[in-house]
Amino acid sequence: MATGLPSIESSLPKNKSLFYDGKWQTPSAGQWKETLNPGNGKAIDKILQASEDDVDAAVTAAHKAFLSWKTTAPAQRAAHLRNAANVLRQHAKELALLDALNTGNPVAEMLSDANVAAANLDYFAGLIPMLKGETIPVSDETFHYTLREPLGVVARIVAFNHPVMFAGAKLAAPLAAGNTVIIKPPDQAPLSCLRLAEILADVFPPGVVNVLPGGVECGKALSTHPLVKKVTLIGSVPTGKAIQKAAADSLKPTLLELGGKNALIAFPDANMEKLVEGVAKGMNFTWAGQSCGSTSRVFLHEQLHDEVLQKVTRFVQEHFKPGVPTEMSTTMGPVINKQAHDRVLGYIESAKQEGAKLVVGGKPPTENADIQGGFFIEPTIFADVKPTMRIAKEEIFGPVMSVFKWRDEEELLTMVNATQYGLTASIYSENLATAHSTAKKVEAGYIWVNQVGRHFLNVPFGGVKESGLGREESFDELLLFTQTKSVNVNLAR
Repeated sequence: MATGLPSIESSLPKNKSLFYDGKWQTPSAGQWKETLNPGNGKAIDKILQASEDDVDAAVTAAHKAFLSWKTTAPAQRAAHLRNAANVLRQHAKELALLDALNTGNPVAEMLSDANVAAANLDYFAGLIPMLKGETIPVSDETFHYTLREPLGVVARIVAFNHPVMFAGAKLAAPLAAGNTVIIKPPDQAPLSCLRLAEILADVFPPGVVNVLPGGVECGKALSTHPLVKKVTLIGSVPTGKAIQKAAADSLKPTLLELGGKNALIAFPDANMEKLVEGVAKGMNFTWAGQSCGSTSRVFLHEQLHDEVLQKVTRFVQEHFKPGVPTEMSTTMGPVINKQAHDRVLGYIESAKQEGAKLVVGGKPPTENADIQGGFFIEPTIFADVKPTMRIAKEEIFGPVMSVFKWRDEEELLTMVNATQYGLTASIYSENLATAHSTAKKVEAGYIWVNQVGRHFLNVPFGGVKESGLGREESFDELLLFTQTKSVNVNLAR
């Protein structure tokens, strides 16, 4: 354990049950589920699970709290959010350690997650005064204006790859708008969200922030409950579609950030040093490629293909080495569980059978005895990938990069857009006219030029096609948790 980090024992949440109405509650059915350490495959603890009845009780409490929270003065709501941000910063190290333990992501890279969540809380606290209506001129005999009002209870279902960052950040916009929130932690990695509930227990009034660990039953109950006025998800396309269908009966709006099969496009004039680093880091090998925004399809122009591939391979071998997730020196973690491990290895085998060239990786690591039993896979790169191959079309959500060689720009764009996904893309060119022109033609919601992976608060983030609905990390997100009321006054005597 590196100096400066707390112990695992002191970081673990003391409560392993349900948090709603300002209290820790025992679930009605008493069902529990083991949560694992992906770094060694061993159980960490048992977490109690929310049933449909528990969801009903939590939503009822959250709705009761909404009736007073929505009338809380904007300055007071902002103060609560800023207080929560400060608490997150104070506990950043223990939350990072918990996520490293429970997700397998290297702790050194997780240290910023609580601070990212805190930045979101501060950002949306500052935007609260912007939630205002408009006056609309129609005639001298009438007066027309609009109000921005909160929706009610919002369910936010978060992903396993960055649990506390997503949970903390996704509280911000709905709370700022005057809604109450129920967080459903990822069932694979709920520990940091439970600890988040503990440290925020005294920050908000009872029922304003609630945390319900659970599985499919919990998620479905949240999606169908009549008092839940919006459901959001960071997760897979199949899960997003299931939530959309469940919410449809009550015409419940959704906000979905789903999967990606994202392209990195390199033109012949790209800066070689930036490109090599971008190709390697854009794959997010650090967390085993488990990121919706990973640029897992790399399109290299034939003039630089061989050189870039060689340099990227060397960069990946030097910078991404699987290790114990809770050690500060570790630069790459495992996938989340055995099911994911088997799925990724299946994709690797299919790529070999379909004729892709394995450049590096492709198997579980064997050199490090400290990680045996964990769900590790070496950083893997395939070249000579064709658009018809499974690894070219399907989201793997693992450490597997597909490299394509291109010559004709029109054919390139056809390949880039020949996917159901449209979350992110990256374009490398020293010619800004080329970059801007290509950005317009690529079917993706968030595009980087000469960089990868970064998110910028105040810049709308979200996907097109089956990569999701709505935009986050911006004023757009705040508005999505409000509804407009129009008031029409007759001034005639």
